[in-house]
Order: sequence, then C-alpha cells, then structure tokens
Amino acid sequence: MSLPRSAPFLSRHIGPSESDQAVMLATLGTESLDQLVEQTIPTDLRLERALALDDAVDETTALAELRERSDANEVWRSYLGMGYYACITPPVIRRNILEDPGWYTAYTPYQAEISQGRLEALLLYQTMVQELTGLDIANASLLDEATAAAEAMTMAHRIAKGKRRVFRVAPDLHPQTLAVVETRAQRLDLDVVVGDIQPDALGPETFGVLLSSPGTEGVIRDLQ
Repeated sequence: MSLPRSAPFLSRHIGPSESDQAVMLATLGTESLDQLVEQTIPTDLRLERALALDDAVDETTALAELRERSDANEVWRSYLGMGYYACITPPVIRRNILEDPGWYTAYTPYQAEISQGRLEALLLYQTMVQELTGLDIANASLLDEATAAAEAMTMAHRIAKGKRRVFRVAPDLHPQTLAVVETRAQRLDLDVVVGDIQPDALGPETFGVLLSSPGTEGVIRDLQ
C-alpha cells in the first residue's frame, strides 16, 4: 500500500463551505459567485480571459520549486550605506525567536496571530532594556529604525511634560531617519536642530538628543 501524496493547498483552506456559500448568495439575491462578480465589479476592471496558471501542486512540490528558484539567487555585498548593511543574527535569536512557532501560532484556535507574538516579544525586549539600563521605561518600535527614532523623540518630549521644545540631532544621522523625525516633530510643534551635540551646546530648551552609531558614513565615534 503506497502512501497518498500530500494534499494540495486548496483542500487546506479554511473558508465557507458550499452550503454556506449558497446561504450567502441567496441573501444577496444572486445565483452564483460569477453572477456576484458581474454585479459588483465593473466590466472595464475585469480580465476577460482565463489566467494562465499551471496546475495546482502539493505543499512539498511547491516548496521544492521555491527552493530551486531561490538557490539561483546570487548574494552580493552592498555598499549602499546609510544604515542599509548586512548584520549577523546570532543563532540563539534565530532559533528561539524567528524560527519558534510559539510566537505566531499559539494564541487563537481559529487563526495564527503573529501580532500577538510580536507584542509579547516587544514586551520582553522592553523589560530586558529596563533591567539592563535601570530606566523606568523603554520603547520598542514596531517598524524600522527611523520610526523608532521618532517614537523615542515623542517619548522624551512627553517625559519633559512639554516644558522644552528642542530636539537636537547629530549631523551624521541617516537622512531617512532625519526625515521621519522632522515629519513627526512638525506635527508635534517641536524644533529639530541638526548640529553640535556636546553637553555645553544643548541649552535649557533641549529635551532630547539623537545620536547615530555608526554614522551614516560608517564612522564610529566615541560617545562617552
């Protein structure tokens, strides 16, 4: 007795059954999904021919084809700079966070919620930063470095309780990070000053300082 091939993706899709579709179509007053599409999507937006798609394959075959295509890629070194550089992800991080299904499958029985796992990871990260630095609070961005910088500026301004309005930025900050910070500051009516960040140059109106290490040209300065 030979084992059956793994089922195609289509049979694993959790969607409305034929009886569910019949009830929904009857409620809408249509006889089929094709008729529903004809009534809801304008003709000039519809493709009047069948899609040129290959026959469906099972998961194992699909993964093998994807691997074959990805193996054809060539990894080249990037010299773009400005924060876009290769980084080393420690195996312990990759194994216990990026490859751990507990972060994205164990939250709701009907749908894998990676957002729930991401929130838990951010909470643990913030707690670790608090313990390492001794700070009362710590921020953790949901997105990229530029967004994290804007969030840090907002947090610093709230801690200052609106008494100071100047946020000083090092001149070697990545331009994309500076752009996001300036956009956020505009909505908060804050002044972003790019220039000297030495303590004696900050002034009484400064509520925060943003440094970049390494700088946008790759220079690592002594920030002591």
